[in-house]
Amino acid sequence: MVFSSPVFLFIFMTSVYILYRMIPRMTAKNVLLLIFSIAFYTYGEPKAVVLMIISILMNYGFGLAMKQENKARKPVLAVAVTANLVMLGIFKYAGFGADLLNSLPFVSVPVPKIALPIGISFYTFQAMSYVIDAYKDPKYIQKNLYKLALYITFFPQLVAGPIVKYYDFADQIDHRKNDPEKTAQGIRRFIIGLSKKLLIANTMALAADYVYGLDNSQLTLPLAWLGAVSYLFQIYFDFSGYSDMAIGLGAMFGFTFKENFNYPYISQSMQEFWRRWHISVSTWFKEYLYIPLGGNRKGKVRTALNKLFVFFCTGLWHGASLNFIVWGLINGGFLMLESYNILNTKKWPRFFRHFYAVFVTILAFVFFRAEDLGTACRFIGRMFDPTSFSSTGYSMFMAQLTPMYLTMLALAILFSMPVIKVLRERLAAPKAAAAGESCAYVVSLLLLAVCIITLSSASYNPFIYFRF
Repeated sequence: MVFSSPVFLFIFMTSVYILYRMIPRMTAKNVLLLIFSIAFYTYGEPKAVVLMIISILMNYGFGLAMKQENKARKPVLAVAVTANLVMLGIFKYAGFGADLLNSLPFVSVPVPKIALPIGISFYTFQAMSYVIDAYKDPKYIQKNLYKLALYITFFPQLVAGPIVKYYDFADQIDHRKNDPEKTAQGIRRFIIGLSKKLLIANTMALAADYVYGLDNSQLTLPLAWLGAVSYLFQIYFDFSGYSDMAIGLGAMFGFTFKENFNYPYISQSMQEFWRRWHISVSTWFKEYLYIPLGGNRKGKVRTALNKLFVFFCTGLWHGASLNFIVWGLINGGFLMLESYNILNTKKWPRFFRHFYAVFVTILAFVFFRAEDLGTACRFIGRMFDPTSFSSTGYSMFMAQLTPMYLTMLALAILFSMPVIKVLRERLAAPKAAAAGESCAYVVSLLLLAVCIITLSSASYNPFIYFRF
């Protein structure tokens, strides 16, 4: 069940919210959210829900074993992390590992056909966050099974994030505000995310899918750049739109989730890009992998190896494919070049710093989008092949530049910059702020109406990160 579907908008979300408001006690509210969260996942993955319940029970047991008086706390943590990674590895990487082995000479192993459960990457990382936080501080050990289950299954961020660390969620289970103002802000945030997804991301997706679906012989330089730029905006507005909806839904039920995107396309270095892009996963890897590996405390060589390993894992986490690993290593490689001043971007003019960051991001995302490494390399080759022009290619290129596409492309460029943030800062005076808020709610209602009209006729609707 996707957030941008009629079933979710008009049946699921409406039902759970009305019932939630009718129930007075926080315990009952939490139980209601747990029931609906499991129902939400079961609707899309009726078989895989068993795996998620096993994960909950397993990590609940590991958490109880983290008691301070238990001298075996560290071995328990090691077993807990290993068990979670094994579960993730079996269901996400078994086929990939078998394919890699079969690429070696004289090796032939059967390739398991295991369906990837939706959201397993996200809820496994949340479960690992719990056991690691319980190890670091026993006050986070959750003795109530249903509360841990709510944290792992909470439907706004269950299948595509943002990854919420346990220590950010624990206190909110029993203590959170449910005032009308927060609810209204949450609804508005949800509508913004829905608009990003349905209006901008889906329009960009049509062009990106068309170009990436072409045979290499049909691909020309303009078409290749059209596909690459379209995907650049598709993935940002698709994933940041989902995050906005998750944050908005959380606010509607009193929860506060941290931001997951902070205008990454205004970055002037790859280091800045990763401080702004998919913040929840980058901070997860920083806190639970990079720092435990030694971070930057053990010399330059060890720091470089730690960073490369973290970005190798970041790429692998996104998908069981060499493409994702290369995407992660490209990002990690440029971060290292910058951190050791081999690429001293600080001395460059502002325009060139920004161009460099966007250019690297576009090229890296080709590996993220392409079906395999060969396709990605051929695609990038076409992006820089001036001999690939043809009259047929020009006609195909122009056919994609519909009024709808050009309008959404202009809006994508505009809203990938902090336009709304700047307007809010300039409307800081009380009277201006009140007028701005009123205007924002009117715009939100208009956007919702447009989204509903679009939803009734749209056929393209999957979220990119449901794959992971």
